[in-house]
Amino acid sequence: MDADACPVKKEIADLADTYETESIFVASYNHMTSETLGKKWVYVDTDKESADLYIVNHIHPGDIVITQDIGLAGLLLKKNVIVLTPRGKQYTEYNIETALQYRYLSAKGRREGIHSKGPKPFLDADRKQFKESLEKFLSNIAGID
Repeated sequence: MDADACPVKKEIADLADTYETESIFVASYNHMTSETLGKKWVYVDTDKESADLYIVNHIHPGDIVITQDIGLAGLLLKKNVIVLTPRGKQYTEYNIETALQYRYLSAKGRREGIHSKGPKPFLDADRKQFKESLEKFLSNIAGID
């Protein structure tokens, strides 16, 4: 799990406990916390892509990764990893290209001085959707319908 600025850490920890599965939170040293939620944390250098590189190099097919990073999601899909956003949206081979294109156009617009509004506020409905999405995957993995 890409833990830098992730708003659903508690939900991940709770569901990992419920489904008796390991969860690993990866964050840079800049985001060290004493609230580990009783889970394994891996801290990496503060370089921009350090957490992403750690995740890419330590992931296994079938693992679930929670991230807001579209570029990381694109890399992980090539490794047969399930990728969810903290809002519960699943990235797939079918929608990642559109997301990457949108990211590219947004970055291009920022370089040209055009600024968008930024992300929508994270709401309780987003948290609920995330929890339902993650629970669906964990129950399927556990063989529970």
